[in-house]
Amino acid sequence: MSERKATGDRAESIACRFLQQRGLVLLARNFHCRRGEIDLIMRDDDSLVFVEVRYRQQIRFGHAAETVSKTKQGRIIHCARVYLSQTRGWNEPARFDVVSIEGNPEKINIEWLRDAFRVDG
Repeated sequence: MSERKATGDRAESIACRFLQQRGLVLLARNFHCRRGEIDLIMRDDDSLVFVEVRYRQQIRFGHAAETVSKTKQGRIIHCARVYLSQTRGWNEPARFDVVSIEGNPEKINIEWLRDAFRVDG
């Protein structure tokens, strides 16, 4: 496993625990489709939550959450549609959240951006 993949997996685990401590329930992790991946799919009461996890050790080139570009959002939205088509039973609200993790393992800052972006149209 590459160092980058291992770091990403650690960040996703941190984000998952953080959200679970706030009452969300994990439904799927690393859901893949042809055009991309969704890091975490969770349930928050009656809402389905698609979570993108972003990690930056240093912020000199920008904050982690700022790296979720329109292109990345489009890939996540596409994967969410694939997930919904495969699970067919979900008729509740859905949203897209971003969990931003910054810092080194000894001292991290976690920011949870609920409803960070929306489907256009």
